[in-house]
Amino acid sequence: MAFSRISKLDPPSRGIFRRAAVMLCSLLTSLFLLHCLTDRCSTSSPVRASSSRVEGHYEDLGSIRSKRLAYEWTGMGYGASRRSSRVLADERAEQPEESFMLPPPDLVASRKVSPRFAGKVSPLGEGSKKLPQALIIGVKKGGTRALLEFLRVHPDIRAVGAEPHFFDRNYDNGLEWYRDLMPKTLEGQITMEKTPSYFVTREAPARISAMSRDTKLIVVVRDPVTRAISDYTQTLSKKPDIPSFESLTFKNRTTGLIDTSWSAIQIGIYAKHLDNWLQYFPMDQILFVSGERLISDPAGELGRVQDFLGLKRIITDKHFYFNQTKGFPCLKKAEGSSKPHCLGKTKGRTHPNIDPEVVQRLRDFYRPFNMKFYQMTGRFFGWDD
Repeated sequence: MAFSRISKLDPPSRGIFRRAAVMLCSLLTSLFLLHCLTDRCSTSSPVRASSSRVEGHYEDLGSIRSKRLAYEWTGMGYGASRRSSRVLADERAEQPEESFMLPPPDLVASRKVSPRFAGKVSPLGEGSKKLPQALIIGVKKGGTRALLEFLRVHPDIRAVGAEPHFFDRNYDNGLEWYRDLMPKTLEGQITMEKTPSYFVTREAPARISAMSRDTKLIVVVRDPVTRAISDYTQTLSKKPDIPSFESLTFKNRTTGLIDTSWSAIQIGIYAKHLDNWLQYFPMDQILFVSGERLISDPAGELGRVQDFLGLKRIITDKHFYFNQTKGFPCLKKAEGSSKPHCLGKTKGRTHPNIDPEVVQRLRDFYRPFNMKFYQMTGRFFGWDD
């Protein structure tokens, strides 16, 4: 009788063991998937073959998204200390499927910096400070600030906000001083800075080449006549008592001789400045961005820049809207923010009325230089139509 009772209990016991084995396998599988999401079993890979020219690799966006998801699961995601999980869920629900996701700024705990990215590594593993692999070198009043703000939306770009002026004013401070100005970057991100005066500084090409001959250079150019007037407008806002634009333009207005020593005029002779850069860098390492198209088609120009830097085209027309009041495109969501962002009030100033005869004389003056610049760059900017 006792034997029969034991026999009847055996089948349920085996069932319990089977269920326990299934639960154990499920738990091990979940742990393995979480292990993969935290990047301990994944490797980064270059996005584009052409990215080898820029110091660093470019990580696949899917890997970035996986790591962000893992951080949100563990409560360590970007902004988790300030916002509830409900708010984060609402923000993700509002984003269209095509929109990009910014990676957490300090998502670096499990990363290692390869020898190629030699820099100052943080003891907390938050990335390292590296010398820039790409520079926006010009031109003043061409649209460099807009370009930098737009580029900072890309998760693989980290940039200095202020202009360092290292290669023109602060070169004697040394490269370590310069490196310390840079933001910390993860492996696969590009370090950038912009100082528009580099393009017209004679010593800058040699100095940048000495830092790295592989540095990629970006120049935002604009109709030199409009650029000169914009330059003057900026100076006028700071020094209301300066002479008129017309009087500064000419050495002798009667003879019509243009004063090329005035910086507002000199900067727009792009072909002359480019000659200096081509002594140290090949043309395929220099990208010329149209300041006019940066306003009329920001996504198109940003696409060219992302290709040039070897990055995925994450910044698209879905990131922009046109602000009718300012007359400029603005970001729907700026870096690290869910709010729209436009350039500051110092951008888009109203230009003073300039004598049309003076404007025409300036156009005649710049025309041969523009033609040479079109030939050198292989791009027609349409300033002489």
